[in-house]
Amino acid sequence: MKIHLKIWRQKNQHTKGEMQDYTLTEVDEEMSFLEMLDMLNLELAKKGECPVEFDHDCREGICGQCGVMINGIAHGPLKNTTTCQLHMRSFKDGDTIYIEPFKVKSFPVIRDLKVDRSGLDEIIAAGGYVSVNTGQAPEANSILVSHEEAESAFDAAACIGCGACVATCKNASAALFTGAKIAQFARLPQGKKESAERTLSMVERMEELSFGHCTNTEACQVECPQDISVLTIAEMIYEYNKAKLKK
Repeated sequence: MKIHLKIWRQKNQHTKGEMQDYTLTEVDEEMSFLEMLDMLNLELAKKGECPVEFDHDCREGICGQCGVMINGIAHGPLKNTTTCQLHMRSFKDGDTIYIEPFKVKSFPVIRDLKVDRSGLDEIIAAGGYVSVNTGQAPEANSILVSHEEAESAFDAAACIGCGACVATCKNASAALFTGAKIAQFARLPQGKKESAERTLSMVERMEELSFGHCTNTEACQVECPQDISVLTIAEMIYEYNKAKLKK
């Protein structure tokens, strides 16, 4: 396959970036999207040019590090798919592909396609801890959790923190991410003891970091590779209001 690439190149967050053109003539349709970028970087290295920097780690759709905008869509054209799990068979011979970083104020560009998403880590850190008894494992039936509760918590915990929801939202809101992290604990008995304090701290930290407010466009769920439900945002608001009243 012959693929034309228009890739955002930017030295750092303090310099002006621009799109640069590249062409690859021997792209295999079975390559992953990141393997295609590896091919490009190998060619650039052979020419003595600076490779394109991009985030990646596991390349198995688990870590959430690989997110970029592909033709204006977070993670590309396939629904519920991370960038590393997108394959070149999703494109056609001769296609032009636009590749950009997540352009969000709260995700400053480090270089090229690599952005700083540490704001999401700060929201999680603000949540603190969960009180559990350490030492010998408790009796399995001492803390009763229904199958429905457990599955619901696992659904929220599936969030990989890739930031696609923030990049897709017109307000750059982190409500889906924060809602998922709050919900995964709020739905289990082990997380209820610190629930009010955790919710207040995480929501307030999200606002301090200048993430935008949710206006219910639901674009976040559409582009989420794990299909996290926007109902977690409603649950976050409920838990926040409850915590405020309790306080």
